[in-house]
Amino acid sequence: MKTFDNFYNLIISPESLFIAWKRFSRDKRKKKDVLQFEWNLEQSIFALHRELKNKTYKHGPYGSFYITDPKQRHIHKAIVRDRVLHHSIARVLMPLFEPTFISTSFSCRIGKGTHRGVTAVEKMLRKASQNYTQPCHVLKCDIKKFFDNVDHITLIEIIELRIKDENVRWLIREIIGSYPSVLARERERE
Repeated sequence: MKTFDNFYNLIISPESLFIAWKRFSRDKRKKKDVLQFEWNLEQSIFALHRELKNKTYKHGPYGSFYITDPKQRHIHKAIVRDRVLHHSIARVLMPLFEPTFISTSFSCRIGKGTHRGVTAVEKMLRKASQNYTQPCHVLKCDIKKFFDNVDHITLIEIIELRIKDENVRWLIREIIGSYPSVLARERERE
């Protein structure tokens, strides 16, 4: 298995953080928290860079709200500076993990998305039903509160199989460990 190191400086560089800001803020410029961050953009980006460089960075709290899409979902949203960092991490690390994903996974992937997913399902249905002449079945499911319930220690172990840079490992642990997961709450009770 190919492993990777020396990515921390690519993630935390001011250039990477500004690129991440641009991508993150693209459709969010009218939101109050995004406007507040943008008001002092340079100071905010350079402050985040210093915290990461000095390893004094701590992930902020999550906001919590509900949406209906079409069913009700409980959403936990990180503050803007943390989401900018998440985008920087994804921009640097996604190319390393992308080749390991299955081809029929479409969510949150560059060059994939909902429309391509629908097209892929249509092709699979056509093939399975022999051009719609035979019955076939489809299972549509969603894992309830997936990130709340996934074992975060196992998730970190999987990531660390590929990422050998200790600074990136520290950062990933900080971010994943910041989420108020069911697993973390159970450990606190022990």
